[in-house]
Amino acid sequence: MSQAVLEGVRDLLPTLRERADETERLRVVPEASVKELEETGFFRLLQPKRFDGFESDPVDFYTAVRDIASACGSTGWVSSVVGVHPWQVALFADEAQQAVWGSDTSVRLSSSYAPTGKATLTEGGFRLSGKWSFSSGCDHCQWVLLGGLVFNEDGNVVDFRTFMIPRKDYQILDVWHMVGLAGTGSNDIVVEDVFVPEAFTLSMGETGQCRGPGQEQNTSDLYKLPFHSIFTGTITTPIIGMARGAYAEHVEMQQKRVRAAYLGEKATLDPFAAVRIARASSEIDAAWALLTNNIREEQAYVAKGEKIPLELRLRVRRDQVIGSQRSIDAIDALFEASGGRALTNGTYLQRAWRDAHAGRVHAANDPERALQMYGAQQFGHKVDPGMY
Repeated sequence: MSQAVLEGVRDLLPTLRERADETERLRVVPEASVKELEETGFFRLLQPKRFDGFESDPVDFYTAVRDIASACGSTGWVSSVVGVHPWQVALFADEAQQAVWGSDTSVRLSSSYAPTGKATLTEGGFRLSGKWSFSSGCDHCQWVLLGGLVFNEDGNVVDFRTFMIPRKDYQILDVWHMVGLAGTGSNDIVVEDVFVPEAFTLSMGETGQCRGPGQEQNTSDLYKLPFHSIFTGTITTPIIGMARGAYAEHVEMQQKRVRAAYLGEKATLDPFAAVRIARASSEIDAAWALLTNNIREEQAYVAKGEKIPLELRLRVRRDQVIGSQRSIDAIDALFEASGGRALTNGTYLQRAWRDAHAGRVHAANDPERALQMYGAQQFGHKVDPGMY
Protein backbone atom coordinates (compact mmCIF):
# COMPACT_ATOMS: atom_id res chain seq x y z
CA MET A 1 0.00 0.00 0.00
CA SER A 2 2.88 2.37 0.73
CA GLN A 3 4.01 2.16 -2.89
CA ALA A 4 0.56 3.22 -4.08
CA VAL A 5 0.69 6.21 -1.72
CA LEU A 6 4.13 7.20 -2.99
CA GLU A 7 2.95 6.98 -6.58
CA GLY A 8 -0.11 9.07 -5.74
CA VAL A 9 2.03 11.70 -4.06
CA ARG A 10 4.37 11.90 -7.05
CA ASP A 11 1.41 12.39 -9.37
CA LEU A 12 0.43 15.42 -7.25
CA LEU A 13 3.82 17.14 -7.36
CA PRO A 14 3.21 19.32 -10.45
CA THR A 15 -0.02 20.60 -8.89
CA LEU A 16 1.61 21.30 -5.54
CA ARG A 17 4.42 23.14 -7.34
CA GLU A 18 1.91 25.28 -9.22
CA ARG A 19 0.16 26.17 -5.94
CA ALA A 20 3.34 27.20 -4.12
CA ASP A 21 2.77 30.93 -4.66
CA GLU A 22 -0.86 30.59 -3.59
CA THR A 23 0.23 28.71 -0.48
CA GLU A 24 2.49 31.59 0.54
CA ARG A 25 -0.17 34.17 -0.24
CA LEU A 26 -2.82 32.36 1.81
CA ARG A 27 -0.30 31.71 4.63
CA VAL A 28 -1.73 28.18 4.93
CA VAL A 29 -1.62 25.10 2.73
CA PRO A 30 -4.70 25.28 0.47
CA GLU A 31 -7.57 23.03 1.47
CA ALA A 32 -7.47 21.45 -1.97
CA SER A 33 -3.88 20.30 -1.42
CA VAL A 34 -4.69 18.77 1.95
CA LYS A 35 -7.70 16.98 0.47
CA GLU A 36 -5.67 15.61 -2.43
CA LEU A 37 -2.92 14.39 -0.11
CA GLU A 38 -5.55 12.75 2.05
CA GLU A 39 -6.97 10.97 -0.99
CA THR A 40 -3.54 9.44 -1.72
CA GLY A 41 -3.57 7.93 1.78
CA PHE A 42 -0.55 9.96 2.86
CA PHE A 43 -1.90 10.91 6.30
CA ARG A 44 -2.57 7.23 7.06
CA LEU A 45 0.99 6.02 6.48
CA LEU A 46 1.91 5.92 10.20
CA GLN A 47 -1.64 5.33 11.49
CA PRO A 48 -2.56 1.99 13.13
CA LYS A 49 -4.22 -0.57 10.88
CA ARG A 50 -7.10 -0.97 13.29
CA PHE A 51 -8.04 2.64 12.44
CA ASP A 52 -7.72 2.19 8.65
CA GLY A 53 -4.04 3.12 8.67
CA PHE A 54 -1.15 1.42 6.89
CA GLU A 55 1.48 1.10 9.67
CA SER A 56 4.05 1.80 6.96
CA ASP A 57 7.80 1.79 7.15
CA PRO A 58 8.87 5.25 8.43
CA VAL A 59 11.32 5.49 5.51
CA ASP A 60 8.32 5.34 3.16
CA PHE A 61 6.76 8.18 5.13
CA TYR A 62 9.97 10.21 4.93
CA THR A 63 10.23 9.51 1.20
CA ALA A 64 6.74 10.90 0.61
CA VAL A 65 7.53 13.99 2.70
CA ARG A 66 10.80 14.54 0.85
CA ASP A 67 9.00 14.42 -2.49
CA ILE A 68 6.23 16.78 -1.38
CA ALA A 69 8.76 19.31 -0.07
CA SER A 70 10.66 19.15 -3.37
CA ALA A 71 7.55 20.71 -4.94
CA CYS A 72 6.51 23.10 -2.16
CA GLY A 73 8.44 23.59 1.07
CA SER A 74 5.47 24.76 3.13
CA THR A 75 3.28 21.88 1.98
CA GLY A 76 6.09 19.43 2.69
CA TRP A 77 6.61 20.86 6.18
CA VAL A 78 2.92 20.67 7.11
CA SER A 79 2.57 17.21 5.60
CA SER A 80 5.50 16.01 7.68
CA VAL A 81 4.56 17.40 11.08
CA VAL A 82 0.85 16.60 10.73
CA GLY A 83 1.48 13.24 9.10
CA VAL A 84 3.71 12.00 11.93
CA HIS A 85 1.16 12.59 14.69
CA PRO A 86 -0.79 9.34 14.14
CA TRP A 87 2.40 7.58 15.24
CA GLN A 88 2.26 9.26 18.65
CA VAL A 89 -1.50 8.93 19.03
CA ALA A 90 -0.94 5.18 18.69
CA LEU A 91 1.02 5.33 21.97
CA PHE A 92 -1.84 6.89 23.95
CA ALA A 93 -4.32 4.86 25.97
CA ASP A 94 -7.02 3.19 23.88
CA GLU A 95 -9.64 5.58 25.25
CA ALA A 96 -7.81 8.51 23.68
CA GLN A 97 -7.26 6.69 20.39
CA GLN A 98 -10.97 5.90 20.19
CA ALA A 99 -11.86 9.53 20.91
CA VAL A 100 -9.73 10.68 17.98
CA TRP A 101 -10.50 8.01 15.37
CA GLY A 102 -13.44 6.01 16.71
CA SER A 103 -16.01 7.72 14.50
CA ASP A 104 -13.80 9.21 11.79
CA THR A 105 -10.42 7.71 10.91
CA SER A 106 -9.49 10.73 8.76
CA VAL A 107 -9.16 13.05 11.79
CA ARG A 108 -5.84 14.96 11.90
CA LEU A 109 -3.85 16.56 14.71
CA SER A 110 -1.38 19.45 14.90
CA SER A 111 1.09 20.04 17.72
CA SER A 112 3.31 22.36 19.72
CA TYR A 113 5.57 20.42 22.05
CA ALA A 114 7.54 23.15 23.80
CA PRO A 115 6.34 23.05 27.45
CA THR A 116 5.02 26.61 27.48
CA GLY A 117 1.77 25.55 29.16
CA LYS A 118 1.17 24.75 32.80
CA ALA A 119 -0.70 21.69 34.06
CA THR A 120 -1.74 21.02 37.63
CA LEU A 121 -2.67 17.67 39.09
CA THR A 122 -6.34 17.13 39.84
CA GLU A 123 -8.61 14.15 40.41
CA GLY A 124 -8.63 11.94 37.32
CA GLY A 125 -6.27 14.10 35.29
CA PHE A 126 -4.96 17.63 34.92
CA ARG A 127 -6.03 21.25 34.52
CA LEU A 128 -4.16 22.80 31.59
CA SER A 129 -3.65 26.43 30.59
CA GLY A 130 -1.24 28.30 28.38
CA LYS A 131 -0.28 29.59 24.95
CA TRP A 132 1.77 27.58 22.45
CA SER A 133 3.39 28.87 19.26
CA PHE A 134 4.25 27.34 15.87
CA SER A 135 1.43 24.78 15.52
CA SER A 136 1.93 24.08 11.81
CA GLY A 137 -1.17 23.10 9.85
CA CYS A 138 -3.48 23.65 12.82
CA ASP A 139 -6.28 25.04 10.63
CA HIS A 140 -6.58 21.63 8.96
CA CYS A 141 -6.76 19.67 12.24
CA GLN A 142 -9.42 18.71 14.75
CA TRP A 143 -7.12 17.97 17.72
CA VAL A 144 -3.81 19.29 19.02
CA LEU A 145 -0.91 17.74 20.94
CA LEU A 146 0.62 20.17 23.45
CA GLY A 147 3.65 19.96 25.71
CA GLY A 148 3.27 21.05 29.32
CA LEU A 149 5.03 20.91 32.66
CA VAL A 150 3.02 19.30 35.46
CA PHE A 151 3.04 21.00 38.87
CA ASN A 152 2.00 19.50 42.19
CA GLU A 153 0.19 21.26 45.04
CA ASP A 154 3.49 22.69 46.29
CA GLY A 155 4.24 24.28 42.93
CA ASN A 156 7.03 21.87 42.07
CA VAL A 157 7.48 20.38 38.59
CA VAL A 158 6.81 16.64 38.74
CA ASP A 159 6.48 15.68 35.06
CA PHE A 160 6.66 16.80 31.43
CA ARG A 161 3.69 15.51 29.43
CA THR A 162 2.01 15.68 26.05
CA PHE A 163 -1.67 16.66 26.32
CA MET A 164 -4.20 15.73 23.64
CA ILE A 165 -6.92 18.43 23.30
CA PRO A 166 -10.02 18.47 21.05
CA ARG A 167 -10.76 21.50 18.85
CA LYS A 168 -13.61 22.73 21.04
CA ASP A 169 -11.21 23.27 23.94
CA TYR A 170 -8.62 25.54 22.31
CA GLN A 171 -8.42 28.75 20.32
CA ILE A 172 -6.25 29.40 17.26
CA LEU A 173 -4.65 32.85 17.04
CA ASP A 174 -3.82 33.89 13.46
CA VAL A 175 -0.31 35.30 13.93
CA TRP A 176 1.70 33.65 11.13
CA HIS A 177 3.38 36.36 8.99
CA MET A 178 6.85 35.04 8.19
CA VAL A 179 9.59 35.34 5.59
CA GLY A 180 10.10 31.57 5.36
CA LEU A 181 7.72 28.61 5.55
CA ALA A 182 5.17 31.34 5.01
CA GLY A 183 2.45 28.92 3.91
CA THR A 184 2.53 26.60 6.92
CA GLY A 185 -0.11 28.43 8.99
CA SER A 186 1.96 27.79 12.11
CA ASN A 187 -0.32 29.76 14.37
CA ASP A 188 -0.63 30.04 18.15
CA ILE A 189 -2.81 27.77 20.30
CA VAL A 190 -4.47 29.06 23.48
CA VAL A 191 -5.96 26.85 26.20
CA GLU A 192 -7.72 28.30 29.22
CA ASP A 193 -8.15 26.04 32.26
CA VAL A 194 -9.23 22.87 30.45
CA PHE A 195 -9.58 19.51 32.20
CA VAL A 196 -7.54 16.79 30.48
CA PRO A 197 -8.20 13.19 31.60
CA GLU A 198 -5.16 11.08 32.48
CA ALA A 199 -5.80 8.82 29.46
CA PHE A 200 -5.37 11.80 27.12
CA THR A 201 -1.79 12.46 28.25
CA LEU A 202 1.60 10.84 27.77
CA SER A 203 4.60 11.29 30.03
CA MET A 204 7.68 12.21 28.02
CA GLY A 205 9.70 10.13 30.46
CA GLU A 206 7.75 7.05 29.43
CA THR A 207 7.91 8.02 25.76
CA GLY A 208 11.67 8.42 26.06
CA GLN A 209 11.84 4.77 27.11
CA CYS A 210 10.02 3.76 23.88
CA ARG A 211 6.91 2.86 25.89
CA GLY A 212 3.27 3.89 25.87
CA PRO A 213 -0.05 2.35 26.94
CA GLY A 214 -1.20 2.19 23.33
CA GLN A 215 1.37 -0.47 22.57
CA GLU A 216 -1.05 -2.95 24.15
CA GLN A 217 -3.35 -2.53 21.15
CA ASN A 218 -0.81 -1.43 18.53
CA THR A 219 1.83 -4.13 18.64
CA SER A 220 3.71 -3.29 15.43
CA ASP A 221 7.45 -2.70 15.72
CA LEU A 222 6.75 0.72 14.19
CA TYR A 223 5.49 1.95 17.57
CA LYS A 224 8.55 0.75 19.47
CA LEU A 225 10.97 3.18 17.86
CA PRO A 226 12.23 6.23 19.81
CA PHE A 227 10.02 9.31 19.73
CA HIS A 228 12.98 11.64 19.26
CA SER A 229 14.26 9.62 16.31
CA ILE A 230 10.94 9.56 14.47
CA PHE A 231 9.94 13.14 15.21
CA THR A 232 13.23 14.92 14.58
CA GLY A 233 13.40 13.13 11.25
CA THR A 234 10.17 14.87 10.31
CA ILE A 235 11.96 18.21 10.65
CA THR A 236 15.04 17.34 8.62
CA THR A 237 13.25 15.45 5.85
CA PRO A 238 11.36 18.46 4.43
CA ILE A 239 14.62 20.42 4.35
CA ILE A 240 16.27 17.60 2.40
CA GLY A 241 13.29 17.72 0.05
CA MET A 242 13.71 21.48 -0.38
CA ALA A 243 17.35 20.90 -1.26
CA ARG A 244 16.38 18.32 -3.88
CA GLY A 245 13.88 20.72 -5.40
CA ALA A 246 16.44 23.54 -5.39
CA TYR A 247 18.99 21.25 -7.02
CA ALA A 248 16.60 20.25 -9.80
CA GLU A 249 15.69 23.86 -10.57
CA HIS A 250 19.33 25.01 -10.45
CA VAL A 251 20.40 22.37 -12.96
CA GLU A 252 17.50 23.30 -15.24
CA MET A 253 18.33 27.00 -15.00
CA GLN A 254 22.02 26.45 -15.72
CA GLN A 255 21.25 24.43 -18.83
CA LYS A 256 19.59 27.54 -20.30
CA ARG A 257 21.88 30.17 -18.83
CA VAL A 258 24.31 32.26 -20.84
CA ARG A 259 26.68 34.31 -18.66
CA ALA A 260 26.85 37.82 -20.16
CA ALA A 261 29.61 38.85 -17.74
CA TYR A 262 31.81 36.07 -19.13
CA LEU A 263 31.52 36.90 -22.85
CA GLY A 264 28.39 34.83 -23.41
CA GLU A 265 29.81 31.62 -21.97
CA LYS A 266 27.25 28.86 -21.54
CA ALA A 267 26.93 27.90 -17.88
CA THR A 268 27.02 24.23 -18.83
CA LEU A 269 30.60 24.72 -20.07
CA ASP A 270 31.79 26.28 -16.81
CA PRO A 271 33.86 23.64 -14.94
CA PHE A 272 33.32 25.45 -11.63
CA ALA A 273 29.55 25.23 -12.10
CA ALA A 274 29.90 21.48 -12.59
CA VAL A 275 31.93 21.18 -9.39
CA ARG A 276 29.29 23.10 -7.39
CA ILE A 277 26.59 20.79 -8.69
CA ALA A 278 28.60 17.72 -7.76
CA ARG A 279 29.30 19.00 -4.25
CA ALA A 280 25.69 19.99 -3.63
CA SER A 281 24.32 16.66 -4.83
CA SER A 282 26.76 14.80 -2.58
CA GLU A 283 25.69 16.79 0.49
CA ILE A 284 22.00 16.16 -0.22
CA ASP A 285 22.54 12.44 -0.84
CA ALA A 286 24.63 12.12 2.33
CA ALA A 287 21.95 13.78 4.46
CA TRP A 288 19.33 11.37 3.13
CA ALA A 289 21.50 8.27 3.40
CA LEU A 290 22.41 8.93 7.03
CA LEU A 291 18.82 9.64 8.04
CA THR A 292 17.42 6.49 6.43
CA ASN A 293 20.31 4.20 7.37
CA ASN A 294 20.09 5.20 11.03
CA ILE A 295 16.37 4.47 11.15
CA ARG A 296 17.02 1.12 9.48
CA GLU A 297 19.59 0.29 12.16
CA GLU A 298 17.15 1.14 14.95
CA GLN A 299 14.49 -0.99 13.26
CA ALA A 300 16.88 -3.95 13.22
CA TYR A 301 17.27 -3.79 17.01
CA VAL A 302 13.50 -3.58 17.50
CA ALA A 303 12.91 -6.52 15.15
CA LYS A 304 15.27 -8.63 17.29
CA GLY A 305 13.50 -7.56 20.47
CA GLU A 306 16.62 -5.78 21.68
CA LYS A 307 16.99 -2.40 23.33
CA ILE A 308 18.28 0.30 21.01
CA PRO A 309 21.70 1.42 22.27
CA LEU A 310 21.91 4.98 23.55
CA GLU A 311 24.92 5.57 21.31
CA LEU A 312 22.76 4.85 18.26
CA ARG A 313 19.94 7.09 19.45
CA LEU A 314 22.43 9.91 19.94
CA ARG A 315 23.92 9.21 16.52
CA VAL A 316 20.45 9.58 15.00
CA ARG A 317 20.25 13.07 16.48
CA ARG A 318 23.83 13.88 15.50
CA ASP A 319 23.23 12.98 11.87
CA GLN A 320 19.77 14.55 11.84
CA VAL A 321 21.01 18.05 12.73
CA ILE A 322 24.00 17.66 10.42
CA GLY A 323 21.62 16.49 7.69
CA SER A 324 19.64 19.71 8.01
CA GLN A 325 22.84 21.74 7.82
CA ARG A 326 24.17 19.81 4.84
CA SER A 327 20.95 20.41 2.96
CA ILE A 328 20.94 24.11 3.75
CA ASP A 329 24.59 24.42 2.76
CA ALA A 330 23.73 22.81 -0.57
CA ILE A 331 20.85 25.23 -1.12
CA ASP A 332 23.09 28.19 -0.25
CA ALA A 333 25.75 27.07 -2.71
CA LEU A 334 23.23 26.53 -5.50
CA PHE A 335 21.47 29.83 -4.81
CA GLU A 336 24.73 31.77 -4.86
CA ALA A 337 25.73 30.17 -8.16
CA SER A 338 22.40 30.64 -9.94
CA GLY A 339 22.66 34.26 -10.99
CA GLY A 340 20.14 37.06 -10.71
CA ARG A 341 17.22 35.07 -12.09
CA ALA A 342 17.18 33.02 -8.88
CA LEU A 343 15.88 36.14 -7.11
CA THR A 344 12.72 36.25 -9.21
CA ASN A 345 9.44 35.82 -7.36
CA GLY A 346 7.90 32.48 -8.20
CA THR A 347 11.15 30.56 -8.59
CA TYR A 348 11.49 27.47 -6.43
CA LEU A 349 15.10 28.28 -5.57
CA GLN A 350 14.50 31.56 -3.75
CA ARG A 351 11.57 30.03 -1.89
CA ALA A 352 13.61 26.98 -0.89
CA TRP A 353 16.37 29.29 0.36
CA ARG A 354 13.89 31.13 2.60
CA ASP A 355 12.00 28.02 3.70
CA ALA A 356 15.09 25.99 4.56
CA HIS A 357 16.57 28.75 6.69
CA ALA A 358 13.22 29.10 8.46
CA GLY A 359 13.22 25.37 9.16
CA ARG A 360 16.77 25.63 10.46
CA VAL A 361 15.62 27.59 13.52
CA HIS A 362 13.31 24.79 14.71
CA ALA A 363 14.37 23.45 18.12
CA ALA A 364 14.98 19.99 16.63
CA ASN A 365 17.71 21.52 14.48
CA ASP A 366 19.73 22.90 17.39
CA PRO A 367 23.13 21.48 16.35
CA GLU A 368 25.20 22.42 19.37
CA ARG A 369 22.92 20.66 21.84
CA ALA A 370 22.61 17.46 19.80
CA LEU A 371 26.29 17.31 18.98
CA GLN A 372 27.35 18.11 22.53
CA MET A 373 25.25 15.25 23.87
CA TYR A 374 26.76 12.82 21.39
CA GLY A 375 30.28 13.94 22.24
CA ALA A 376 29.60 13.84 25.98
CA GLN A 377 28.42 10.23 25.70
CA GLN A 378 31.56 9.33 23.77
CA PHE A 379 33.61 10.75 26.66
CA GLY A 380 31.72 8.53 29.09
CA HIS A 381 29.49 11.20 30.62
CA LYS A 382 25.96 10.24 31.65
CA VAL A 383 23.28 11.25 29.14
CA ASP A 384 19.52 11.13 29.72
CA PRO A 385 18.10 8.66 27.16
CA GLY A 386 14.63 10.15 27.62
CA MET A 387 15.67 13.17 25.57
CA TYR A 388 16.86 11.08 22.65
